[in-house]
Amino acid sequence: MPRSLWLLIIGMAVNVTGSSFLWPLNAIYIHDHLGKSLSIAGFVLMLNSGASVIGNLIGGSLFDKIGGYKSILLGIGITVTALTGLTIWHDWLPYVIFLTIIGFGSGIIFPSMYAMAGSVWKEGGRKAFNAIYVAQNLGVAVGSTLGGFVASYSFQWIFLANTLMYFIFLFIALFGYRSIKSDSHMQPTVLSEKQPIKDYTKLYALLTLCIGYLLCWVGYVQWQATISTYTQELNISLKQYSFLWTVNGALIVLGQPILNRALKSFEKNIKLQMVIGMLIFIGSFLVAAKAEAFSGFMTAMVILTIGEMLIWPAVPTIASKLAPKGRDGFYQGIVNSTATGGRMIGPVLGGLLVDLYGMPMLFTVLLFLIGISIVTTLLYDRKLKVIPQEEPVSFRN
Repeated sequence: MPRSLWLLIIGMAVNVTGSSFLWPLNAIYIHDHLGKSLSIAGFVLMLNSGASVIGNLIGGSLFDKIGGYKSILLGIGITVTALTGLTIWHDWLPYVIFLTIIGFGSGIIFPSMYAMAGSVWKEGGRKAFNAIYVAQNLGVAVGSTLGGFVASYSFQWIFLANTLMYFIFLFIALFGYRSIKSDSHMQPTVLSEKQPIKDYTKLYALLTLCIGYLLCWVGYVQWQATISTYTQELNISLKQYSFLWTVNGALIVLGQPILNRALKSFEKNIKLQMVIGMLIFIGSFLVAAKAEAFSGFMTAMVILTIGEMLIWPAVPTIASKLAPKGRDGFYQGIVNSTATGGRMIGPVLGGLLVDLYGMPMLFTVLLFLIGISIVTTLLYDRKLKVIPQEEPVSFRN
């Protein structure tokens, strides 16, 4: 791998380690420490994710216009400022305000990180996105482990640790990313051409794919929202709950060599890879619905992790293949904002379903949503098959 990709990998790991001190525990903090209902907790998380959606779209466009280096520094600057405020003031109203600003700032960062990864190692195909994905989950494993341990003593230290990690990320980006070539903004783009755009087929294909991607995230985020509080009702400790995310991240990091060999079977059909991952998601929720002890949730988490390893890296890979020249950032912005949209809708929908109808209804709805995801994934490239393509729609590396 190129040295510049390694710098992106290290930066992503540090970034996510910091954020993983807090995000798995947000719903618990709002519900148990601030005394708000699950519906209110879901609404606050929705504000955070809604701001992140806006940040994703702005960040993707900024990558195409001013480059990844400046875009990432802008996002880090906004996030560090808000995290500093959250460390000092974390009562109810300041918590809501700063968490929303953090969502916006961090949202700006991710599209540029993915677009830069794709641009510095184009010949690597999906390997570049897999590497960034693994870095994210290394951060999840480390951050959630430390976060659960620290939170059992004091949430004050959680806020401080998150802030310090972002300062380290700022240092890495400031001195490491300046030399990375991400000159998408210097190339002619489809938006700068005088001729009107006549063919939106690839964009429509990506949007169709992203419908299923969003619904998968609606289900996945329940582990951070409704399922997290449900485990507390079953007398599963914070340390045990955080350990679930440690296992999640560790499995992804340690299992990547095995996965890479397994994915060779899907080189010519990345769509089949995603559908299998969604079927595995269904299995995970079926196990979680019956779980009453820590071992049951651990089993469900292991199954869930296998599914996400097949789905999450596939979508930015397809987006990179579909993106017209000079629009890598915009297309990655769509993908990241879709994931964030799922994280925005999920806690609110889950909180309302649980408050009104209970956990069994939530799991029933989740199974239905993943079923819709399978349908949209099977159909997203239907129109691509009837137009000339520079590369087959199988999306090989």
